[in-house]
Amino acid sequence: MKTNISAECSSLARRQFLVGSSAAVVGAAMAQPAAARLARSLGEPELRVVLVGCGGRGTGAAVQALSTAGPVKLVAMADAFTDRLEGSLAEISRSQPGKVDVPKERRFLGFDAYRKAIDVDCDVVLLCTQPGFRPWHFEYAISRGRHVFMEKPVAVDAPGVRKVLEAAQVAKAKNLKVGVGLQRHHDARYVETIARLRDGAIGDINFTRCYWNSGGVWVNPRQPQMTEMEYQMRNWYYFNWLCGDHIVEQHIHNIDVVNWLKGGPPVRAQGQGGRQVRTGKDFGEIYDHHFVEFTYADGSTCLSQCRHQSNTWSSVSEHAHGSNGACDISAATITAKDGSKWRSKLESADPYQVEHDVLFAAIREDTPHNEAEYGATSTMTAILGRMATYGGQPLSWDAALASDVALWPAAPGDLTWTTDPPTLPDGDGRYPIPTPGVTRVV
Repeated sequence: MKTNISAECSSLARRQFLVGSSAAVVGAAMAQPAAARLARSLGEPELRVVLVGCGGRGTGAAVQALSTAGPVKLVAMADAFTDRLEGSLAEISRSQPGKVDVPKERRFLGFDAYRKAIDVDCDVVLLCTQPGFRPWHFEYAISRGRHVFMEKPVAVDAPGVRKVLEAAQVAKAKNLKVGVGLQRHHDARYVETIARLRDGAIGDINFTRCYWNSGGVWVNPRQPQMTEMEYQMRNWYYFNWLCGDHIVEQHIHNIDVVNWLKGGPPVRAQGQGGRQVRTGKDFGEIYDHHFVEFTYADGSTCLSQCRHQSNTWSSVSEHAHGSNGACDISAATITAKDGSKWRSKLESADPYQVEHDVLFAAIREDTPHNEAEYGATSTMTAILGRMATYGGQPLSWDAALASDVALWPAAPGDLTWTTDPPTLPDGDGRYPIPTPGVTRVV
């Protein structure tokens, strides 16, 4: 079965990415006309929305969902933490007055809160918790017949990716619409640039580069009353069972663009990484840098780099190099060998908003919309990169996708605040760090 899933994923990914450019163009172009048309329609049903995961991105996603055309209302919320839920509710209510109806009985807390929220009479579920929860939440939402928007990445390990792919097929069979938070697909400048590259603007593409180099993210200090589970949940970015490492949580955006350009995922990867600067106890178990060489089916290479180190070169970008020139995809510029230049003149609407506009329009108009497959493929590509850096050996796509190494301890509903997370600190409060040549990845 694993082999079949792997082959199916490769086939689906290539088909989805090949049509992704035109689909995104149509979606972005039609979003505003469709919105105007929908707003004029009479007797249009109200779409009832549930938010699962009330952090900053979840709050933003809810505001964007409530900003789409036609009647829409937030009717339930779920989170592990009371302060997160109540703060999010206050912010959404301020931003979208009259579109929020979440009384106390529809505010759910805890590890099983997602089930209670999704069980509420609703149409659309926004899945915005820590990434490790995503496969379980997505599977349940689809089983309950809900349309879904889920943030990236959609999993943190290969078993989770396979779960998402299986649920994606169920969603198609049920005619459910699925959006994934890889918003560059809904950015007009990216869409135009990718289309030009595919049309041969720089000739044959020999290799690509992509980067997410930055100084890192927040840390929430440990408090005396915290259990280990609460500490890791509050600092989820630094624990692989929740985050997948920053190559998966952040760098997926850049890797996704290369997959989009190449028409599918790579066939193998090798790389290296480690902890050189962020070595303190506060940074959990993840690396502070990764460098991966992805090889695609046509033999071309992508050099992928991500880093969380302060006072170093910062870049969040994607680049392509061809027989007749080069392209900074993120800047929407092309420089030909003869020195001539092209720059997109399009002004992109906020792609975070457009991805919701397109999803909600598809729900209202009953048009096909399922981004789960390419979301899962790009997630798996980033996981493949992490597996290569942690393991220290070249690794094929098929072997990585078939891996039985699961980072998750149990189904979310079986967890409690006193459950031991998969990774525990030693007596000095330090966590075991993945070691190339030692850490098992397949």
